[in-house]
Amino acid sequence: MGALPRESTVDVLEKRLREDILGGRRPAGSYLPPERELADEFGVNRTTLKHAFGRLVQSGLLETKHGVGTRVRDFLRHGGADLLPMLVGHSPDWIGEIFEVRRSIGELIAERAAARATPAQTAELRRLLAAVGEAEGGEGAQLADAEVHRALARATGNRVYVLLTNTLFNAYLPVRAALAGPFADARTAHDRLAPVVAAVAAHDEAAARAAAGVYLSTTERIMLDDLARARRRRDGVR
Repeated sequence: MGALPRESTVDVLEKRLREDILGGRRPAGSYLPPERELADEFGVNRTTLKHAFGRLVQSGLLETKHGVGTRVRDFLRHGGADLLPMLVGHSPDWIGEIFEVRRSIGELIAERAAARATPAQTAELRRLLAAVGEAEGGEGAQLADAEVHRALARATGNRVYVLLTNTLFNAYLPVRAALAGPFADARTAHDRLAPVVAAVAAHDEAAARAAAGVYLSTTERIMLDDLARARRRRDGVR
């Protein structure tokens, strides 16, 4: 195995500026100091600073206008869901709000899938569900479970639901390891999700929505408890 890549100066500077913005130390609408001044503050050259700025502009946290300067964007007003992984990485507190959306969207997706799933999509759901129970280890079951939800979104026939599902899963990435509790036992994970697939296969919209609500609420409680325990261990609290 090769050596793990080390953080470059640009990586470190981007992270510092990002944390300053998300932490409110550089508020939305404010202008950053002139490049030369900011480069001196961080002990970097202006080329490094420009590279870091470019990344933050790309992520939607900064905007630069020639002759005017670089301003902090109001990401809550102008940003999109693609910012969620970065925001979760900054503060796990975002997870609670993501779970609220996960519940409402997940119930609706299950209901729509029950109404619209084709025989081929139903067969795919059953195959993917079986893979959850056959997975080795919690990570494998977690990934297999995610594929069932992607298939449910596809079964709605609405590509926006597919993109929303992808967005929510991407938002988990920074803390995914801490969210593996519901999948520690693959057979239990399978049995917990099975009623959703069964209701979709039966084209019972009300049952699919109800089963999804139970599944999502149950797994949410487990994951939030696991996150709380991880935070207590990190903070040295029993």
